[in-house]
Amino acid sequence: MASAPPFEPVIGLEIHAQLRTETKIFCGCATAFGAAPNSHVCPVCLGFPGALPVLNRQVVELAMRVGLALGCTIQTRSIFARKNYFYPDLPKGYQISQYEHPIATDGVLHYEADDGPHSVRILRVHLEEDAGKSLHASTRGGDGHSHLDFNRSGVPLVEIVTHPDLRSAAEASDSFARLRAILLAVGANDGSMEEGSLRCDANVSV
Repeated sequence: MASAPPFEPVIGLEIHAQLRTETKIFCGCATAFGAAPNSHVCPVCLGFPGALPVLNRQVVELAMRVGLALGCTIQTRSIFARKNYFYPDLPKGYQISQYEHPIATDGVLHYEADDGPHSVRILRVHLEEDAGKSLHASTRGGDGHSHLDFNRSGVPLVEIVTHPDLRSAAEASDSFARLRAILLAVGANDGSMEEGSLRCDANVSV
């Protein structure tokens, strides 16, 4: 009986990095971490009817810096769209994001691994706003309710999406570490995973 062919993991990464700005992406509220709940909010980031967003220029400049550092093509035309979904920490009922027309495309990330140099292609770099934060109190020692903090709502994010070029957990870890170093070097992100300002999702197929 012939043996089955070995399985090979196929991995792509989606990295969300909070951009280092003093104010949010579409309003003048502060982005400082650790403030009292719901103290950095306004009608724009709370989604009040009639409140109109105004794009933060520094957000665009930092996203372009990230794209250039990754060898991407900066697009002359970039469009935001509404990503509709319903969740308690998304007050508008949609997230302002980019999809069909991102700010940067077609880059490459070079990194070092134990067996030498590697690279992973960058599909896209796009801008979006973060959602709020749900705090679920335990029934033991808490009040048994879920609480919402909208300080994070509207915080500027750059999402970096790779092609599924990675073939092991080690390659995923090494490439992410290199990307984190680049984000720090260009001043776009503070690299703080414990505060949630840098997050990584892995899409894995076998």
